[in-house]
Amino acid sequence: MVKTFTSRSTGIILVIISALVFSSAGIFTRAITAGAWDIIFWRGLFAVCFTLVYTAWRRSFRPEFMLMGKSGLACAIVGASGTAAYIPAFKFTTIANVSLIYAATPLIAAFLAWWWMGERATKLVLVAGLVTLLGVAIVVSGSFGGFHLGGDLLACWMALAMAIGFVIYRKYPATPAAGPSALSSLLLIPFALVLGTPLQDSWPEIATMIAFGLVFAIASITLSEGAKRLPAGETSLLSILEVPVAPLFAWLLFSEVPAGASFVGGALILAAVVASQVLVMPAKVAA
Repeated sequence: MVKTFTSRSTGIILVIISALVFSSAGIFTRAITAGAWDIIFWRGLFAVCFTLVYTAWRRSFRPEFMLMGKSGLACAIVGASGTAAYIPAFKFTTIANVSLIYAATPLIAAFLAWWWMGERATKLVLVAGLVTLLGVAIVVSGSFGGFHLGGDLLACWMALAMAIGFVIYRKYPATPAAGPSALSSLLLIPFALVLGTPLQDSWPEIATMIAFGLVFAIASITLSEGAKRLPAGETSLLSILEVPVAPLFAWLLFSEVPAGASFVGGALILAAVVASQVLVMPAKVAA
């Protein structure tokens, strides 16, 4: 019982850390003038380098890369497609919109886990997910006509890809985290060389993208490790803590002021995440 509780607590902490770190993605993307594929190239290249250092330090290169199996390869491919949509989305629509569309991930993950694994989402997670959707609806209602459809569609695919990744890790918890994350970045590098001009970027821009790569590596590893310890719906629900945080950063750094409805919707989203954890904790302890 203690072991289960500890594993779940660790999962919660890892996913929260990942969400807070991921919330900086829009800030990095907006601060960089280079194109989306240039960002994908440099961020991916150095995310791979940092991950290799991490696995060498842990002496886990072989299990992370050589023994990742089909589930690890699937996570890498899905993650690559999500990243290919995620970064350009910030170039075509607002940081708030990307974050808010991502908020639909919990219900997507819960449905996929039910369809594929037969994992029934608890009533608490479903209610929290519905409250989350209500928060999203309120926020979007305050910005009709102010977003770009292409960017929103890219963000929708990103949300679906993340949900699929959560379910794969839940279905196959032995799947390594670092290896598939690095491979997902590696898969995009040839495309970035063809579709972008990363070798023409300035050194200050490259330095910023290197930092972005480190942040991405940390967030990806902590998210994958946390997803192994929690139900898919709960993992994705916790991960949307970035939804109210990312627009706040955009407001402070780029004067991208959210509508009043964004504050109300963001508060509902945050309340749903916190409540889902506080209310479920006694039941987990009792079990």
